[in-house]
Amino acid sequence: MTLTDERQAVHTWPDLSPTPTAGLGARIARRLFRSAVERLDVTVHLAAGPTYAAETIGRGGPEIHVHRPEELFARLGRDQLIGFGEAYLTGAWDEGPSARPGALGDFLTVLAADLTTLVPAPLQRLRSVVVPRVPRTHRGDRDTTRANVAHHYDLSNDLFALFLDPTLSYSAAWFDDPATATAADLPAAQHRKIDRLLDQAGVGEGTRLLEIGTGWGELAIRAAARGATVHSITLSSEQLALARHRVAAAGQAERVEVELLDYRVLADTTATKAAYDAVVSVEMVEAVGWRYWPTYFRVLDHVLAPGGRVALQAITMTHDRMLATRDTHTFITKYVFPGGSLPSVRAIEETAVRHTSLRVVDQLSLGADYATTLRLWDEAFTAAAAGEVEALGFDSTFRRMWHFYLEYSRAGFAAGYIDDHQLTLVKEER
Repeated sequence: MTLTDERQAVHTWPDLSPTPTAGLGARIARRLFRSAVERLDVTVHLAAGPTYAAETIGRGGPEIHVHRPEELFARLGRDQLIGFGEAYLTGAWDEGPSARPGALGDFLTVLAADLTTLVPAPLQRLRSVVVPRVPRTHRGDRDTTRANVAHHYDLSNDLFALFLDPTLSYSAAWFDDPATATAADLPAAQHRKIDRLLDQAGVGEGTRLLEIGTGWGELAIRAAARGATVHSITLSSEQLALARHRVAAAGQAERVEVELLDYRVLADTTATKAAYDAVVSVEMVEAVGWRYWPTYFRVLDHVLAPGGRVALQAITMTHDRMLATRDTHTFITKYVFPGGSLPSVRAIEETAVRHTSLRVVDQLSLGADYATTLRLWDEAFTAAAAGEVEALGFDSTFRRMWHFYLEYSRAGFAAGYIDDHQLTLVKEER
């Protein structure tokens, strides 16, 4: 599928039309929605409809406006939280015409903080029956991973450049003070994050470094500037092309090789055994899929030389929520990151112990920093959305989807429902 085909496929939005028919599911969803909102510090304005009178519910706080209640409840009844997000895409609800920047994320943060209790406990036991499961095509095997990666990262380099800072770093920055950070602080905060990972991995003059997940090349460039030789692998053809260009422009082409390669290929040959002194991977393990975590960490173990170090940055969940949701198909896995699966720190530690000689020896939480990073990205995206995003061929539904994704993600970090960790692993002698 070409990039144009990919955009056209996204823009057909097959599940947004027609609106699902209201029925028993919609009536149950309405009761559950009202019960949840009335316990939360939010304000929900429900417009009048054929079967509903206009009303305002909630205990006061961040506001949303439900313009078409029948549609919202029908989508919730049929598709639960995916339907909630899809109702935003269609405009059935939003933050209102005069909302200040960040209003959507502020509302979603309140929901995220109480997400595990929004549905009554007796109904939670029906979760495995009601919620959709991850499609088999999203599970991260060799046949599907390239398509999963392309769905997101091959959309358009120009799209990402509209809201990322000049380093083109697409992961949590590390600020001096995330509470007061502005867009001007992003480049230095991204470099601070990268430099800590390189320090933790012991990257310096003569280091043989493997980077799994190239992004747009900033980490590889900074590692090469330290005197390392870098082998960086990616499954995004768009990122590959721009990363190679940026590496050459930085004068590091002799030190950095960027290759289109599945990480699993590295375990297929003895030539890669103990070939690297350090491995760094930034927010890539989330795309592996939980069934393949043992494979991923065995590859790290295979390629790392004795005494070597691994520095990972990973979006994480608590262990109990990870176990409860790892097979759940969500708005994010449907529209943004097919195949995505967030690990817990405990899962990473246990996988390493059971399957490798790697051991976690250090960790740093960047959850608050990620909430700020996402806020700044969304502000930049929103500022560009009216003209520049449309000029790249992305329609209004895509713009609403991307805004929802950024604010939905920010809410998760701001509420502490998800976190982001830098983890250092060392290779122990067996």
